[in-house]
Amino acid sequence: MPSPVPSTANDPIELIYSVPFAVGLSPVSMISDPSELTPSTPWSETVWSRAREEELADHSSRTRLCVAALLPFKDGRPDWGSFERMLRWMKKCAEAFGVEILFVLNADTGFVFNLSNELYGEVIRRFRSLYPQDSFISGITAVEGSPTEFKAACYHPHLEIAQANAPCEVMIMTSQALNALDPEARRDAYFEIAEKIEVPALVHALEPAFVPWATPFEPWLLHQLAAHQKFTGGKISTLDEPHFLYWASMCRDLQLDFVPHSGDDFGIASAIRMGLPLLIGAGVSACPLICAAKKYWQGDAFDSRVYKLFEAFQSLEDSVFRLDEDGSAAAYKHSTAEILKILGIIDSAEIHPDCPDLRPGDERTRMREALLRPLRMAERMDIPHYSLP
Repeated sequence: MPSPVPSTANDPIELIYSVPFAVGLSPVSMISDPSELTPSTPWSETVWSRAREEELADHSSRTRLCVAALLPFKDGRPDWGSFERMLRWMKKCAEAFGVEILFVLNADTGFVFNLSNELYGEVIRRFRSLYPQDSFISGITAVEGSPTEFKAACYHPHLEIAQANAPCEVMIMTSQALNALDPEARRDAYFEIAEKIEVPALVHALEPAFVPWATPFEPWLLHQLAAHQKFTGGKISTLDEPHFLYWASMCRDLQLDFVPHSGDDFGIASAIRMGLPLLIGAGVSACPLICAAKKYWQGDAFDSRVYKLFEAFQSLEDSVFRLDEDGSAAAYKHSTAEILKILGIIDSAEIHPDCPDLRPGDERTRMREALLRPLRMAERMDIPHYSLP
């Protein structure tokens, strides 16, 4: 016999959850087998959407920090002196804490959507003059691509330039025509781009807060891309939903040979706690703080003050990546430039002259206020390379 029904059983919702067998109901089945995924399956129907971050915590992994480098401008032209000084500064920050750093060139923080092919190549050549043997990640996107008709060949100009400067990796950045495809056609498009790829490659998904027409990958598409031998990992940039957690849970549960990289600048600590790589523009404006946090999260060097450090740099990046009235965080590039200028790393807070992503008002004062807490934390924890000039 069923157990006595509590007094709340007069409520039909309570009845469903209190005595499911008495009314012939069974719990909703969550998908855990990738063979059950379809192109239209949402994350909410999978077990990976129910993962808890603490279940994926890792204090031993020493994953890389991939910093999406800013391309500084001065008087309307690239400021190569500031660019090289910024790279050296970040390299010193990583070395101080024993963190593997990999520079990401020609991504959104590097104004990839505004670059000519000549300037795209010049960025890589300038990097190579400093670091002849170091690998790097270069964003590739559709050059002069149609917003409605996808052509893989539009990705070839960037791809050819990057691969000519190996060792490197490439990150396939979305384009409007690519993103507009249905899931199966979108998969096939990524596979077609991959035919010309000769180096390790990352796929990149993002949400409208960064590009208005962008959409994240659903589970079927992610699983399809993760199975491709040329795709060693992927970056997911979302600010409103924990897609990085979904990716991490799926990849670990299914033991996929595919490494999720977090592009969530509103949740930097999550990647550190889960022992997974970061690939973020925030890695520039908070580089020494993030390097310190990665070290102090490690089991052999754990420092409980890391929790306050998480809060300090996240409060900064919440200001850097704040949404405007249209729900866009794209002007983070301007905020990042202001911070680097305040810190004395670059000479000017200008952005690419063709980029419309400028913050209104006195952004310099706002960023100086946002720096108060992280600068104080850096001083208290003796974190080098993060102070006012």
